[in-house]
Amino acid sequence: MDKKECFFLGKIVKKYSFKGELLVKLDTDEPKLYENMESVFVELRNHLVPFFIESSQLHKSELLRVKFEDVDSEEDADALIKSELYLPLEFLPKLDDDKFYFHEIIGFKVQDKAFGHVGVITSVNDSTAQSLFEIDRNGIEILIPMNDKFISKIDKKNKTIYVDTPEGLIDLYLDE
Repeated sequence: MDKKECFFLGKIVKKYSFKGELLVKLDTDEPKLYENMESVFVELRNHLVPFFIESSQLHKSELLRVKFEDVDSEEDADALIKSELYLPLEFLPKLDDDKFYFHEIIGFKVQDKAFGHVGVITSVNDSTAQSLFEIDRNGIEILIPMNDKFISKIDKKNKTIYVDTPEGLIDLYLDE
């Protein structure tokens, strides 16, 4: 399984018991969806390795307490701490038409109400306080905040996101 075919589920943050149980910090708004998984991929030395889950349950709402098969000691568990967990993309819950996962919109066109065609989304920067569309317009990078007030419509079928940005925002990137 290749990482491009998967989504980041969470990270193993610490041991829970001396029997090999681990606590996973899930990267989701709906942890309950991942409470009864049969297996996950654990990234070990830049490879995704499948691990089968013996048991799991939510712990303090945002953590998942997991017992993997064949991880039976503190030493086994220690080797997995700070490892990232992944699931295949097909395990992502389907979203309504007006919502999207960041990986889904790479390659979408961006159309602004006043400006017209802005460019194509190359990635999403979610390391800032507000996530940003990173858009390529003929080699020039344009950043548009992913703000509900700016997004008018998402047309998944035609791979286009319609925005209505404040006057002058796009021009900031184009005026030299």
